[in-house]
Amino acid sequence: MLNSLNTGVSGLQQFQSQIDLIGNNIANVNTTGYKSARLNFADTFGEAMVSGSGGNVASQFGNGVVSAGVTTSYAGGGITETGHGSDLAIENGKGFFIVKNAANEESFATRAGNFREDNQGYLVNSQGYRVQGALGDGNGGEGDLLFRDDPSIRGGFDPGNAGFVGAEVTMDGRILMHFDDQRSYQGGQILLQSFAAPQELNKLGGNLYSNLEAATPVNDAGQAFGSTPGSGHVGHIRSRALETSNVDLTGEFSSLIMAQRAFQANARMISTSDQLLQELVNLPR
Repeated sequence: MLNSLNTGVSGLQQFQSQIDLIGNNIANVNTTGYKSARLNFADTFGEAMVSGSGGNVASQFGNGVVSAGVTTSYAGGGITETGHGSDLAIENGKGFFIVKNAANEESFATRAGNFREDNQGYLVNSQGYRVQGALGDGNGGEGDLLFRDDPSIRGGFDPGNAGFVGAEVTMDGRILMHFDDQRSYQGGQILLQSFAAPQELNKLGGNLYSNLEAATPVNDAGQAFGSTPGSGHVGHIRSRALETSNVDLTGEFSSLIMAQRAFQANARMISTSDQLLQELVNLPR
């Protein structure tokens, strides 16, 4: 009888966790680049009934349910046009932007491309972390990317008396610095990082993922990290647009209804077990 109580309690705990996870998915339906998550369940072994002198197992009884981890769906979300030149979306691919905290050199992956230009001209995310890629025309190694004209990244380009009018990101990640005489030069190139085991990435909040090494980065030959947008499976970059959340509201509400009914069923099992125990207590009367 007590086993049924414990089993019911385990069901309440795990289905409450599932409802919490579904609620988080629904809450982030409008979060840029958010990836929905799913809670996995596993049964727990309780005890075996042994019959006969040979010790053969006649039947097995479970002892409830436990959480078997959370799986994140990295399917692409929809694309929304914004009109802002520093807004970038990864389209038709599994790549991630890499951003770095300049204070401690720690790197993170993100699918949220709502970037901006900071007061030093760097392309940064909402936390101020700098977007990473190939510097200049690609021969200067990898590092923090600028989103404004700078003499240090011009290479052999001489603007003369022309004025800088703005930067633009192409589908293959090149950052083009445009001048009012219709000329431009490449000031850098955004590289996208893919992972062989993306489920090893840890969500940190703020649309960031850590634990990059455990997720096994997949890089193009000759590059310290990442791949050129448009190559392999990383996808290409769409400028002046953002990737929306991949949460499927219809599926989430359907899962919510099933989780609610399962929670109610486990609560009823606890109630029924309690009634049976009450009958046993009243037997001596």
